[in-house]
Amino acid sequence: MACDDTRVDIKNLDLEQLTAFLAGMGKEAFRARQIFGWLYRKGVDSFAQMTDLSKAFREELERRACISSLPVETADVSSDGTCKYLLRLHDGQTVESVRIPMEGGRDTLCISSQVGCAMQCRFCLTGSFGLTRNLSSSEIVNQVCAALKDGPIHNIVFMGMGEPLHNLDNVVTALKILFAHEGFDYSPRKITVSTCGLIPEMKELGRRIRVNLAVSLNATTDELRHRLMPVNQRYPLEQLMAACRGFPLPPRGRITFEYILMEGLNDSQADAKRLVKLLHGIKAKVNLIPFNAYEGSPFKPPEEKAVRAFQTYLLDRDIVAIRRASKGADISAACGQLKGRLEQQREAANQD
Repeated sequence: MACDDTRVDIKNLDLEQLTAFLAGMGKEAFRARQIFGWLYRKGVDSFAQMTDLSKAFREELERRACISSLPVETADVSSDGTCKYLLRLHDGQTVESVRIPMEGGRDTLCISSQVGCAMQCRFCLTGSFGLTRNLSSSEIVNQVCAALKDGPIHNIVFMGMGEPLHNLDNVVTALKILFAHEGFDYSPRKITVSTCGLIPEMKELGRRIRVNLAVSLNATTDELRHRLMPVNQRYPLEQLMAACRGFPLPPRGRITFEYILMEGLNDSQADAKRLVKLLHGIKAKVNLIPFNAYEGSPFKPPEEKAVRAFQTYLLDRDIVAIRRASKGADISAACGQLKGRLEQQREAANQD
């Protein structure tokens, strides 16, 4: 459900902002905590359901504010249990989120922060769409609300469509909502924000809120990273690694480096050796991700033996290196694939 222009979307407000909004209505601070509980613990979608608020207060809230939600247009379920949601926004745009089953029955939700993306990473389908707009805080949070209807979510990663730090203010507000004890009550250890390497925004994120950081690296030389990720021309590897060394971490925290392995491009032993040098002095772990091929991509997944050799080289040098298995291949679960497939189907139908 979308909100009209005359009322405040209450899901765009973190607890402090909601407290201030209600103070303008002459209400006490504890009312904000009550409303957060109704919205995010009980998942209600109307003020009328908030039965511990007076009828007059609920009616006033209805006049001044609204509770938005995101309808799920498509939910594709893979043979491995991965579920990809396509969610329809109020302006007709769509974004994706993906529920990923992990070991021990603990699901991770991958969520989007933008419609499209401006970063133009060569291996990413979403980058080919270009950037349409940022998601609001409520549109980010509502992806979690929609997925929770299908069961608990134990971890959240901002690794869907868009560059989260390119939408920093709305992402930080969404994080505050997700962390609030009165609402979702996620621990900062359970949520990870990924970036392609926007250094000023990385520093600002570290100053404003505590959250896990993941850096999409994917190359060990500036020459290759320039080609794969245009952001590297603004923020080359030396600067990026220095920013990572300065990022505030809890005592046992590590920065995750995402490394998408592509055949014959960045999967050699020489690449592994350079990666070890790049990570010197950084509390790091590496996620090795074999490239998830899509139609029209010039890149190919690496051979199995290359993945094993790359991982072994890192492990032998005391670097935590985890191989991330590709999931949901039969439902176009990689970032942007479902959106792209459905848009192609619509174009074909219109041509018919």
